[in-house]
Amino acid sequence: MKQQRHTAIRELLVTTSVLSQDELRKKLAKRGFTVTQATLSRDIHELHVYKGPNGYALPGNMEEDDDSPGIGETLRNYGLEVKQAQNLLVVITTTGSAQPVAAALDYEDWPEMMGSIAGDDTVLVICADAKQAAVLKARMEGLIG
Repeated sequence: MKQQRHTAIRELLVTTSVLSQDELRKKLAKRGFTVTQATLSRDIHELHVYKGPNGYALPGNMEEDDDSPGIGETLRNYGLEVKQAQNLLVVITTTGSAQPVAAALDYEDWPEMMGSIAGDDTVLVICADAKQAAVLKARMEGLIG
């Protein structure tokens, strides 16, 4: 869903003038993407969208940021353990690393994952049911190593 929304944002910014986040939010809603202001702000940041004199625009270089680590590298570096409690997963990380781990997990937009909440060294991952949690747990344990 996130990748489709990002694609829609790119298309809107290339084909139309967008002067405000609220205007972008309304245009996305017309395309079937209902988003909160917080989600839209995060999308704008992730896409490196900037606001110029003519409204919001994409950066000139549309290549992906190769400097940001992927989920595998993030979990290998910071993930210690994954525990399951029914439809919930608790990801234990090194101290101070829960936020980047949660962000990397959220960015993956895995269908088993409904959302995450990060503390200092713990990420709570919410899945729809215990079966999906087990699938996701196995995937994350494979990436942690």
